[in-house]
This record gives sequence, C-alpha cells and structure tokens, in this order.
Amino acid sequence: MRNMPAVLVVEDEPSIAELIAVNLRHNGFRTTWSMDSASAEREIEASVPDLILLDWMLPGESGLVLAKRWRAHPRTKDVPIIMLTARGDEADRVAGLDAGADDYIAKPFSTKELLARVRAVLRRKTPEQVGEKITIAGLSLDPATYRVTYQDQPLKLGPTEFKLLQFFMNSAERVHSRAQLLDKVWGDHVYIEERTVDVHVKRLREALGVAGPMVETVRGAGYRITAKPLQPLASPEKSGV
Repeated sequence: MRNMPAVLVVEDEPSIAELIAVNLRHNGFRTTWSMDSASAEREIEASVPDLILLDWMLPGESGLVLAKRWRAHPRTKDVPIIMLTARGDEADRVAGLDAGADDYIAKPFSTKELLARVRAVLRRKTPEQVGEKITIAGLSLDPATYRVTYQDQPLKLGPTEFKLLQFFMNSAERVHSRAQLLDKVWGDHVYIEERTVDVHVKRLREALGVAGPMVETVRGAGYRITAKPLQPLASPEKSGV
C-alpha cells in the first residue's frame, strides 16, 4: 500500500481550507484541518504531520509565531512548512522564510501550483525514506513503491504498520521494547502511550495474514520479526477437521 503523506492545513477560512483539502486528498495525501493556533497545536500534539500548510493570519497566534515555535521544538523542527498568505511583498516573504518556512505561496494561488510546491518540498525533505527492497522468508517490502507482498501476493498495510514492518525487517531477529519502537517508529514517545505499540502490532499481524506469526512477542522484552520459515498449514484431512 502506498504510504499517504499527512498534511496539516492551518487555515481560518473554511472555503479555502476545504478547497486545499479536497485537492490534496484527490492527489494521494491525508489531510487534517485546524482553523486557529490552539487547534493546530492539539493536532500536532496528537500526531506530527509530514507537512504543514500554514496561513499567516490566524485567530490567536499568527502563523509566523507558530512557525518559529515549531522550528525550535525537537518534535517539529524537521517538518516542512509552507506559508500561505495574502501578503505578497518581498519583506513579508523574507519574514516568512526567516521564521522557518520552507516555501511561501501568496494568495490567490492555483491548486496546481500548490500541489507542485508540496511535492517539491517533500522531495527535498525526505529523500532518506527510500531504501533497498527487503525480503525475509517470503515476505518482501519495497520502500520505493510502498508495496508489501508475501509469497508474491500483495498485502495492504496502513502507514504506521508499514513503518513498523520496515523497522522490524531492517533489524530481523532483534528484540525491541515498546519504548524503543515508539522512539524509532513514531519518534515522539513522550506523547503516546506504550500500549499503542500493541495495537499496531496486532493490526500488522492481521494485515500480514498467514505471515503474521513472523512477528513474535518476546515475553517481558518486546517484539521481533523472525526469519525462520513458517510451518505449512495442516490440511483438513490430517487435522481431523
């Protein structure tokens, strides 16, 4: 399954926010909308997005203030920010970029331009996410295409399950605690309970189907993926069913 980048749209005009969100969703992005600084902070506390589209003029704190704060915070310092504003003067563009924005789009703008800017910023910020194809005991994961197969059959995984599986497969047979997984996969364990890992491991096993037992629970230690081949399923005649 292709991983869908998450975009937080911080915009106080509903019509503009809806236009942006619809176009992003139609082009393979997941979107969340916040109409002011307070709700934007809540969204980021719950989940750090892959990119932020940030309006300059907002109720409460301005986009400029938010950009500076997010750039200074360890959880959000590397998240790409594109500033959206009706301010088109050079001095305003410079102020937005100096605040930490990666790009700047003046209103009104075309949706084609917006999509092109979003893709360009994500390409610049996330080249390291593409890696080598990994195969373990019939289970294959391709980071370049976000495809997972088991014995050449395609499997559908959610974005978090994909990242979790990729991390497991890059360190096969090694045991990882819940806290380690939160650090490496989520990257913001302070804000997420460790039991969240159990939920996503369960979903991962369900998505992997018969390959699910490859993800093992090591009692008192955590989880690992094992490269040992699975035992063939018993036929109904031999099992007595």
